[in-house]
Amino acid sequence: RLQHHLHAAAGGHQERRLSLDAALARIALQEQQLRFDAFDPDTAWALAVALREDGLSRRAPIVAVVETWAVRLAAFALPGATDDNFDWARRKINAVRRFQRSSYAIGLQLAAAGRTLADLGALPERDYAVHGGAFPIFVRGAGCIGAVAVSGLPQRDDHKMVAAALARVLDQDLADAALD
Repeated sequence: RLQHHLHAAAGGHQERRLSLDAALARIALQEQQLRFDAFDPDTAWALAVALREDGLSRRAPIVAVVETWAVRLAAFALPGATDDNFDWARRKINAVRRFQRSSYAIGLQLAAAGRTLADLGALPERDYAVHGGAFPIFVRGAGCIGAVAVSGLPQRDDHKMVAAALARVLDQDLADAALD
């Protein structure tokens, strides 16, 4: 049933959509591959610039936020984005902080299990969102030290934009982990 919904949401591109299991496997691969040896304000800035350039080239009405658990390092809005997008980014980042997984993977896993965020306990939707667009910042030897989030596009596109920017900054090819 969920796969049918995901396929229907593709808008006629059913043959190009990955199965739910394949999508979750590829997101897990992205989370393994997209790791830093070190992360500092210059790296955060490079990530923000990559997201801004991509957003501008698409004329995407997005906000982006890059933060460690200690401090917000970069944030911006492109034309058409609203304050609601910043709130979505905050809520998605809270989900990454809690589960140390991408917000899209968390949402897909819950949907596949027929569960909701409320089923996980006292995690209010006003503070947590399990929609695509936030991705953990992993540093080898340190673990998950922060998150990067985009809000303003459909959730799958928000996720893909973040993964692509991380891959660009890390000089990695995500061909084997692409969602489509």
